[in-house]
Amino acid sequence: MMTLDKPSQQDQQQDQQQTPQQTQRQAILRAEQREALCAAAVRALTGDAALHYREGRLCRDLRPLPLHAPHLRTDPQLDDFASLRGAADGAALRLMHSDAALHNRLCPADSVERLLFELLEQLRCETRTPPGMPGLVQNLRDRFEAWSRAFYRSGLAEDHLGILLYTVAQIAWSRLTGWPVLEDTEGLIEATRAAIVPVLGVSLAGLRRHRDEQEAFSVHALELARLVAGMIRAARAATLDGAEDDQQESDDKAPRTAFSLWFDVEDDEYKDMAVALTGQSRVLEASEQGYRAYTTRYDRELFAGPLVRKALLGEFRERLDERVAAQGINVARLAHALKAALALPQRDGWSFGEEHGRIDGRRLAQLVSSPAERRLFRLERNTLIADCVIGFLIDCSGSMKAHIEPVATMVDILTRALDQAGVTTEVLGFTTGAWNGGRPRLDWLAQGRPHHPGRLNELSHLVFKDADRNWRRARADIAALFKADLFREGVDGEAVDWACARLLARPEARRILIVISDGSPMDSATGQANDAFYLDNHLKTVVARHEASRDVEVLGLGVGLDLSPYYRRCLAVDLSVPPDMKLFAQIVSWIGARGQGGRR
Repeated sequence: MMTLDKPSQQDQQQDQQQTPQQTQRQAILRAEQREALCAAAVRALTGDAALHYREGRLCRDLRPLPLHAPHLRTDPQLDDFASLRGAADGAALRLMHSDAALHNRLCPADSVERLLFELLEQLRCETRTPPGMPGLVQNLRDRFEAWSRAFYRSGLAEDHLGILLYTVAQIAWSRLTGWPVLEDTEGLIEATRAAIVPVLGVSLAGLRRHRDEQEAFSVHALELARLVAGMIRAARAATLDGAEDDQQESDDKAPRTAFSLWFDVEDDEYKDMAVALTGQSRVLEASEQGYRAYTTRYDRELFAGPLVRKALLGEFRERLDERVAAQGINVARLAHALKAALALPQRDGWSFGEEHGRIDGRRLAQLVSSPAERRLFRLERNTLIADCVIGFLIDCSGSMKAHIEPVATMVDILTRALDQAGVTTEVLGFTTGAWNGGRPRLDWLAQGRPHHPGRLNELSHLVFKDADRNWRRARADIAALFKADLFREGVDGEAVDWACARLLARPEARRILIVISDGSPMDSATGQANDAFYLDNHLKTVVARHEASRDVEVLGLGVGLDLSPYYRRCLAVDLSVPPDMKLFAQIVSWIGARGQGGRR
C-alpha cells in the first residue's frame, strides 16, 4: 500500500529530470548542435569561415544572408537532421555558384515573379553538385521533398492558385534535377501540369539547357516567371469579377502568401535600415592584457530619480503619461501576450479523483466498496509561471536624446505589462560622467600620455528601476529618462557586463538583457588615444562571452539601426512614428523566442 500511495525516490528523481524547463533546454541544445553541424558543412563546402547559423538562418558575421528560396527556410527544433542538412547544402551551393550582384540586378519587381525567380535560381545552383558526393545530392532531394510534403499538408495547394504555383515548383525541380516529381502529390498536379506545360515548355527546356550559365539561365527563368504571373493575374481577374479595390489588394497578396510557406522575408524589413559600422581594433588585438580602463576610480553607479528635482520629475512623469495615453495600447492584452511567450508550466501539486494517471493508494479501498468506481488516480497539476527577469539597458549617449521620448514610452509600457505578467524587470542606462574623457583623461595627460591607455572616460551607470521595485513604485524614476543633461557618450561593453552582473545576482531561471541603442560605442577620448574600433570590438567580445556561457540572453534593439554586427539576436525598429500594438507584438515574439536558453 505504501508503494502505491507514494512514488518511490527513483520515480521522483525521474520526474524532476523531466521538468518542462529541462525538456525545452534539451531541445534547444539539440537544435544548436544541429545548426553547428550544418554550419560546419557550409563552411567546408564554401571555404568561408565567417558563415554560421542563427535561429535557422544562414549568416555571415551575424548578418543574415538573403537566400529567399522557400525550401531553404527550416526550423531546427522541428525539422529532422536530414532536412536541415539538405537546406545547408543548398545554401552552400547557392553561395558557390550564384553571382549575387547579377541576381539582384535581374530580379523582377513583381512579388510573384520574384518568388519564382528566386526558386529557379536556387534550383539551378542545386544541380551543380560537386562530383563524387552522392550524399549531398540525396540531402538536397530529401529537403525539397520534405518542403513539398509540408506545403501539401498545410492545405495551401487546395485552391487553384496554390496548385498552380506548387505545380510549377514541382515540374521545374524535376526538369532541372532529373528527379521525378513527388509521388505523394503526382495525382494532384497532373491536370494542372498537362495544362501549363505546353505554355511553359520552351522556357523549361531553356532552363535545363543553360543551367550552368547564370545569365543565360536567367533569360528563361524571367520568361517563365512572367508567364506564370500572367496566368495568376488572369485567374484573379476572372475570380474577382468586379470586387472592391481593397479586396483586390488582399488577393494580390494571396499567391505570395501561399507560395511562401516558410519563405524568408525578414531581410526586407532591414533593407532600408543602416547597419552599425564596425571594424577591427589593431590596439585590442595586439594587447596582451586585452581591454582595459586607464582608471576606474571615477566610475559611478547612480539611481537616476534623485538626480532630478522632485517637481521637475513630476512634470516628466506627467509628460510620459500623456504620451502613453495617446498611444492607446491595451496593456492588459500586452501583458497576456508576454506571459504566454515567457511563462513555462511548473509543477503545482496534485489533482486527485481523476480517471487516469497514477494510482492513488488512499482510494484503493473504494475498489471493494464500489467496484465500478474509476476515479482512483491522481495527476500532476501544472501552472504557468514566468520565472524570468528582463533588464532594459538604454544607451544614454548624446544621439539618443532625439529618440528618448518614444524609447521611454516603449520601455514604460513594456515594464508595466511585464509587471502585470509576473515578470521581474530592471530599467538601466549608461553614459559617461563627462564629455571627451573627463578626469581619467586629465590623469593620463599628467602621466605623459602613455601609449594605448585603454578606456579614458569616467563611467556613469544609471538605475531607473531596480528589480526589487514594481512598476508602480518606480514609475516616477523611469521618467528621469527625460533629463537631457544625462546624455553624453557611451561605453557599451562595460555597461553590458554591469547589467548582466545585476541579472546574474537574481534567482530567476531565465535572464534577458535588452540593449536599446541607436549606434556604435563612442567615446572620443578613448578613440583618439587607442583606435576607432577599440570600444566597438570590446562590445563584441562581451556579448560573445555571455552568448557562449548562456548565463544571460543579450538582445540588441536598434533604434533606426541594424545592430547585427554586435548581437546575434537583434531587432531594428523605426521610432520616427510612435510605437503601436503591431510593434509591441513584434517585440513580444522576439523576446519570447528562446535563442540561447537560460541556465539555472
